[in-house]
Amino acid sequence: MEALSSVNTTQEVHRLLPPPPLPPDDDYDPNASAVPPGVNFPEDPIRLLSVQVVLILAYSTIIVLGVLGNSLVIYVIYRFKTLRTVTNFFIANLAVADLLVNTLCLPFTLVYTLQGEWKFGGTLCFLLPYAQGLAVHVSTVTLNVIALDRHRCIVYHLDTRMRKDVCFGVIALTWVLSAVLASPLAIFREYGSFDLEPGHTIQVCTEKWPGNNTDGTVYSISMLILQYFLPLSIISFAYARIWSKLRGHVSPAESGGGSSAGSERHRRRRKTTKMLVTMVVVFAVSWLPFHAFQLATDIDSTVLDMRDFRLLYTVFHVVAMCSTFANPLLYGWMNRNYRVAFLAVFKCGRGGERGRGGRLDSIHPVGGRKRGGGGGGGGGRAKKIVLETQDVVSAHLNATDV
Repeated sequence: MEALSSVNTTQEVHRLLPPPPLPPDDDYDPNASAVPPGVNFPEDPIRLLSVQVVLILAYSTIIVLGVLGNSLVIYVIYRFKTLRTVTNFFIANLAVADLLVNTLCLPFTLVYTLQGEWKFGGTLCFLLPYAQGLAVHVSTVTLNVIALDRHRCIVYHLDTRMRKDVCFGVIALTWVLSAVLASPLAIFREYGSFDLEPGHTIQVCTEKWPGNNTDGTVYSISMLILQYFLPLSIISFAYARIWSKLRGHVSPAESGGGSSAGSERHRRRRKTTKMLVTMVVVFAVSWLPFHAFQLATDIDSTVLDMRDFRLLYTVFHVVAMCSTFANPLLYGWMNRNYRVAFLAVFKCGRGGERGRGGRLDSIHPVGGRKRGGGGGGGGGRAKKIVLETQDVVSAHLNATDV
């Protein structure tokens, strides 16, 4: 197979893989490299052992925090009935997408970055970039769905909440749409050899567009618009209207009406909206450097000739991947329900309550003793961890509160 062009690999918006190496120049010194000779850019900073150690620590931290945090989010939503709301199902969908990146993409990205050669075969060359593109699309679309659902409920005062079967249908549609949008990352790809120098060939995983490089640039810019600027515009508009509505709202307690339930609902709505807006801000800020760098590469191909191109790409990729573990930290910090559920899981994991009240299924929306008294090994005396009580005054609140 002919040597593949390294230029094409820079035409991808949410790609898994860093650009493949370029042939070394005459001044290349293999003894100065911490990686096998001929595998990296000449004088590439990634060849330095200190840089490689930092990258290993950075990617490993993201993977560990992402796997633990997102797994915990999925588990508590599955385990505790109080958390099984429409908004939380969408949040679980976000966690699944981030978990997909943490487990199926980042370890391979790290190895390919350090080795400068694709050593995982042709099948994974097609599947892994597609998996990351799919996951990022799912995250973006789900953030839009959450924002629009809250906008529908709060701004228009709708009394009907989204049914759970409709919610699951929306989630399924999100994955189908994301699979279609990410499909070019698998279709227009080639696994082949790259000649660094006579007698030294490595395997690379790169894009292969049917026409010229313009096709890749068009796709890259299109995805930048569809997956970043347009969604963030929609989300910003929705939350701006929600925030304006909440700021202009006067609760019964504030107006002298004395309804503490109405005041509590308003307070919880504002706190939940703050948390979701923070999620969007973290997503936007973490991906902004990567998008900006990618756009600069698409506009000006001379960026590829920069000595620190691969290092900058990798640093921006690390920053973008921080979004995959940030959400669980936000939930634990800004939402009492998640915080109590997380603490309950850790407490039960340490064997708390000696198996009586420390079981995960002891967390209910309301406490109280079991009917039937008598035996049960003191189950009626077991300590109940009560999650934040959900309002029943207004039926549509459940659709707008986490």
